[in-house]
Amino acid sequence: MIPARYAASRFPGKLMKDLAGKPVIVRTYEAAVKTGLFDAVLVVTDSEEIARAVRSAGGEVLMSREDHQTGSDRIAEAVADLEVDIVVNVQGDEPFTEGESLEKLLGVFRDDPREEIDLASLMTKITDADQIRDPNTVKVITDTHGFALYFSRAPIPFQRAETPRATYFKHKGVYAFRKRALLDFRRLPMLPLEAVEKIEAIRFLEYGKKIKMVQTRVTGIEIDTPEDLEKAKKVWT
Repeated sequence: MIPARYAASRFPGKLMKDLAGKPVIVRTYEAAVKTGLFDAVLVVTDSEEIARAVRSAGGEVLMSREDHQTGSDRIAEAVADLEVDIVVNVQGDEPFTEGESLEKLLGVFRDDPREEIDLASLMTKITDADQIRDPNTVKVITDTHGFALYFSRAPIPFQRAETPRATYFKHKGVYAFRKRALLDFRRLPMLPLEAVEKIEAIRFLEYGKKIKMVQTRVTGIEIDTPEDLEKAKKVWT
């Protein structure tokens, strides 16, 4: 599932911006299909413009309501009546989506016969000081078993002294859910930490869900700003 909202707060209309001759959302859709990992790939949107672009590229679209606050809410509406087990949320602004990382994500559920893990997500190590401080870069810290402890737009952990040196991980907005976790998310109200940080993954933590983080070396470029789009255009082949 690829949630696709036209009115993005930081970069309105970004999913319809041109990336090497096609809209960003179409590039993302095609990248998800190209992995060959999924029984179906669907774009979930409230925008007729996005829907037309995806359909013209041969893609499948589900229309949703306009009033969803998060991509997870939008996907939860879409899968409520579908016979599915695992749902992968690929953000619409991720045109560099690739199979290696998603395969690792799906492997979490193959290795969880008791179905104790509610969802899994990706993280990548970052060392650039500007990126660590950037509030547009969501950071995550985990326990010794790789389960998320917290997500923040602030630099976490805080480097209190010169040693030991902190290790920082960027949270990539790609999730794999058990269907029941998605439906729970939709019915549970937003709590203060999520409201303050504006990070939907925090809602799962606040309600006691288990999020397994999977490290990937693949960074890609998420289209959050006009500058990101220009970077993507330079590296697209």
